[in-house]
Amino acid sequence: MTRRILEYRLPERFVVGTVGMPGERAFYLQAKSAGQLTSVAFEKQQAIVLAERIDQLLDEVRASRDPHNLVPETAPVELTDSDPLDMPLMEEFRVGAMALGWDESALAVVIEAHAISEEDSTVPELGEDGDEGPDTLRVWLSAPYARSFADRIRNVAQAGRPPCPFCQQPLNADGHICPRANGYLRRG
Repeated sequence: MTRRILEYRLPERFVVGTVGMPGERAFYLQAKSAGQLTSVAFEKQQAIVLAERIDQLLDEVRASRDPHNLVPETAPVELTDSDPLDMPLMEEFRVGAMALGWDESALAVVIEAHAISEEDSTVPELGEDGDEGPDTLRVWLSAPYARSFADRIRNVAQAGRPPCPFCQQPLNADGHICPRANGYLRRG
C-alpha cells in the first residue's frame, strides 16, 4: 500500500484533545485547514513529551537564531484554543513515532506523527517523502502558535485524574493500591 503524507502548512487549527472520561480518555492530534480535517490517535505520554520538546526547541531557537524575535517566551493569550475537537472524529491512524524540527526557511516548527507500522519498524527522517514507510501527518506551525499548542497539551493532560500525593500515580474515583502504602488502598 502506498504511503500517505497528510500535510498542513500553517493550518487554521491544530490541537490535542480527548474523548472519554478521565482514566479512559483517548488522545487525538487534530489538524484542520481549507475544509480538510485529519485526526490521529496517540498516547497521553506522547502528548506530554511533545509539549516538552516543543518548548525546548523554541527556547533553543530563541536563544541561538532568532534575530527578529519571532519566538515568544510564553504563549500569546490571543492564540489560546480551549474548544473541543472538531467533529466528525474519524481516526486516520494511531501514532507510533513522532519527529520534531525547525524549518529555517519557513521559520516554523515542523511536527511529524508517523503511524504504527506492522511491516517496517524504520521511522523516516524528518521531511522524508519516499513511497515506502508509515502514513504521516506533517504540520508546520508558527513559533507563537507552537508555543500555544504546547500549553494546550499540558492543560489537556492535566485535566485527567489527579495524582496520588504519595506515589504520583493517577487516582481512580474509588482510590488505588498505592505502592508507597505497602499495597493498602488509598483514597484521594
